[in-house]
Amino acid sequence: MKALILVGGYGTRLRPLTLSVPKPLVEFCNKPILLHQVEALAKAGVDHVVLAVSYMSELLEREMRVQEQRLGIRISLSHEKEPLGTAGPLALARELLNVDNEPFFVLNSDVICDFPFKDMLKFHQHHGKEGTIVVTRVEEPSKYGVVVFEAESGQIHRFVEKPQVFVSNKINAGMYIFNPSMLGRIQLRPTSIEKEIFPVMAGEGHLYAMELQGFWMDIGQPKDFLTGMCMYLQSLRQHAPEKLRTGPGFLGNVMVDPTAQIGQNCTIGPNVTIGAGVVVEDGVRIKRCTVLKGARVRSHSWLESCIVGWSSSVGQWVRMENVTVLGEDVIVNDELYLNGANVLPHKSINESVAEPRIIM
Repeated sequence: MKALILVGGYGTRLRPLTLSVPKPLVEFCNKPILLHQVEALAKAGVDHVVLAVSYMSELLEREMRVQEQRLGIRISLSHEKEPLGTAGPLALARELLNVDNEPFFVLNSDVICDFPFKDMLKFHQHHGKEGTIVVTRVEEPSKYGVVVFEAESGQIHRFVEKPQVFVSNKINAGMYIFNPSMLGRIQLRPTSIEKEIFPVMAGEGHLYAMELQGFWMDIGQPKDFLTGMCMYLQSLRQHAPEKLRTGPGFLGNVMVDPTAQIGQNCTIGPNVTIGAGVVVEDGVRIKRCTVLKGARVRSHSWLESCIVGWSSSVGQWVRMENVTVLGEDVIVNDELYLNGANVLPHKSINESVAEPRIIM
């Protein structure tokens, strides 16, 4: 089976991290975002993954060669010269997807969940029509486009953009499975699959909704990246608790790479991910944070709701909070306060940041 992942552009919403590394390779819970998806696809029997990219990243290509070997699958890059929206990339990759008349998966690259690919295939084959969309329940449907469908069969009636009265609380979760015949609906031009293709398919009775069980998050921006991390760690607590670190000084769900070093009298957690080669000195307090590879947090600092970039250094007695994001190789000097700071790579911070802003 095949799958297309809509990797897209420069990952501007996840800056400053994506100024150093293509978004699919940013580690989410100590594994590149893309690998969460690719590994789940391979496990479900997908043997060829196509990445739809709009800028050629040699780094991405190199990493994918390594993963091809490791997972024993084929990974191709389909490169769009101009942005083609969410449907155009399917037309561009038509030759790769339309080989053996088997259904194929399509997914947005920012989605994290317990990927239900086997269930999707079963559901899709059972209704026998052209397409299946996975939907997930949200608390505030008025902020989204919602999917209105038959509860029993899953047949989709219509889509409603940001409804002001309640019609549904299910939204498109950014995961699909299609029959190759569906490719005939898409021309090679910038096209929105959600606005131009899906309503037509639904109108012809060819589109069905499968409800997602468990958690779901679009982790394309820092605030949601951290929320997604909390959900993912909770899911590990239920399904693979051995991957979480426990013991004195660790609270709730904490993931620590075996090569990281944690000092004396620290309190880590709940909801913390610590990457490879990270050094956390004595007396540090970290909660609801991701600390990426090679970073150092010096003694007696206090971090909440932050992402600390690769090889960055946080000084002693520093306080950082409110979705502060440090890009790669940032130095925060001792005894500073950072509130919602967004710091570009290779900067040195010498004064406190009292209000959220970008430090260039």
